[in-house]
Amino acid sequence: MESSDKVWQDRYNHPVPWDQSFPPMSMVDMVVDSATANPDAVMIDFMGRKTTYGDMLHTIRRIAKGLQDMGVRKGDRVGLYLPNVPHYVAAYYGAMMAGATVVNFSPLYTAAELEHQVEDSGTKILFTLSAAALLPTAQEVLDNSSLERLIVGCVAEALPPAKSVLFRIFKRSETAPVPHDPRVTNYSDLLRHGENPAPVDIDPVNDVALLQYTGGTTGRPKGAMLTHQNLTANARQIRLIDPHPELVDRIIAVLPFFHVFANTCVLNRTVLNGGEMVMLPRFEAVQVLAAIQRTGPTSMPGVPTMYQALLDHPATPNIDFSSLRLCISGGAPLPLELKHRFEAVTGAKLCEGYGLTESSPVVCSNPYEGLNKAGTVGQPVPGTHVKLVNREDPTRPPPPGEPGELVFSGPQIMKGYWQRPDADKEVFVDGWLRTGDVGLIDEDGYVKIVDRLKDMIAVGGFKVFPSQVEEVLYHHPSVKEALVIGIPDAYRGECPKAFVTLQEGTEIDGEGLKAWLNPQLGKHEKVCEVEVRLNLPKTLVGKLSRKELVAEERAKAERAAGQAGTAA
Repeated sequence: MESSDKVWQDRYNHPVPWDQSFPPMSMVDMVVDSATANPDAVMIDFMGRKTTYGDMLHTIRRIAKGLQDMGVRKGDRVGLYLPNVPHYVAAYYGAMMAGATVVNFSPLYTAAELEHQVEDSGTKILFTLSAAALLPTAQEVLDNSSLERLIVGCVAEALPPAKSVLFRIFKRSETAPVPHDPRVTNYSDLLRHGENPAPVDIDPVNDVALLQYTGGTTGRPKGAMLTHQNLTANARQIRLIDPHPELVDRIIAVLPFFHVFANTCVLNRTVLNGGEMVMLPRFEAVQVLAAIQRTGPTSMPGVPTMYQALLDHPATPNIDFSSLRLCISGGAPLPLELKHRFEAVTGAKLCEGYGLTESSPVVCSNPYEGLNKAGTVGQPVPGTHVKLVNREDPTRPPPPGEPGELVFSGPQIMKGYWQRPDADKEVFVDGWLRTGDVGLIDEDGYVKIVDRLKDMIAVGGFKVFPSQVEEVLYHHPSVKEALVIGIPDAYRGECPKAFVTLQEGTEIDGEGLKAWLNPQLGKHEKVCEVEVRLNLPKTLVGKLSRKELVAEERAKAERAAGQAGTAA
């Protein structure tokens, strides 16, 4: 076990020694230090409206004061149900300054998903926007859960004046009226409480800054408890692997902040570095290309589907990518062909990394300069240990030369799951975090993912949990059995496919079930196909088994690829 934990240390290709220490630092100290050192530097460019670090710090302090005046105390949970807008940044750091634990909620959630996580986390206050896609759902959860208050902002508040007027005139169909409800507070009113919040004594190592929900290995999502030190250490680890931290730092911030990848690699890392975020509320290739042309960014973290969409857009040949020096790919495997094509078109390096929600998230990355091994996720970031363990018994090493389950330790590894000591026992072994991913560590200490123990499906960088889609399917009166797996998808990496058997005497086809199912699912959960079968595979004890279906679909995809190659 120790040999695989040491092999890269003698051949480390990141620009600093592997053996780094990370003194305790709170998220509040991180943002205050950056804003104090760079008060006039631009922190956010949102659709052309710029906010400096000094101005944002004033807003953060007002948010903290307003929350404290509402009764928020240390350890209380404050939720963010927001896309990438300046309100997110202010509420995120403001809630932490008030002593609260932030809870991220995806704007793609259905009311049922949002309500479950609100209840599980004990969230009492929720930030959202007066958007038709968000406010009605948040209001429904307010009416049907223990949530006590909504704080509602408006996108027009963050736009340049001319765009703000146009937004109010032409985008009314996309907004929802803010209800006259004593439980609902306007974001602008929260800012009128002054900017002198009561100081909060934060223990960076033990105090939880963020509850980030993940499905883990099975079942409903669990809240990963990420401490202040977990998050600031990971931001510092990512900064250390950049060989040119002194260069202009302007990052395209289109990855959603509610996702742990963007939360650390875009938001926290950029704030730590005093850099600028060119913020976009959602990914649209034409908007991203326009932002690149307008602002001359240096970096754009993303998932493979984003890079593919940019390459496929007809405007791409006319875009000046010369400022772009580095793009980080994560969330899903990066196809080799996509990497090479993107680098050829843009001239920027596209490096693949790897992480988990439970590790804040980054544990490995290919070096930005030097040996960059396509098909691997690179070497551990500074201060991080990785080794292989036996897939059946994680207390033992794997057989010599064989893949094993990847386990990690380091300052970015979570404190544990929120109120789930049972799950902690499953995911930690002797203090190491089990990933559920099977990998190899080569002679240069580069990690290659070869398989997954987990059933989760990676759809464009988002994780979809088969059990949750299956749970919805079982509500249909005709469905007897259901299994959901991920099948290869050229654009998104994978897409969910459902297999079902029907109750005796019922008749419905796959298209009918798909039409019934998809409206009830989140955007990334929607299935690409429902296949009706007479029987589904089962284990010897009668448990439904996915592995046979996965093997079938993998063989089908390989045959299709072979036929396409022959035809070409």
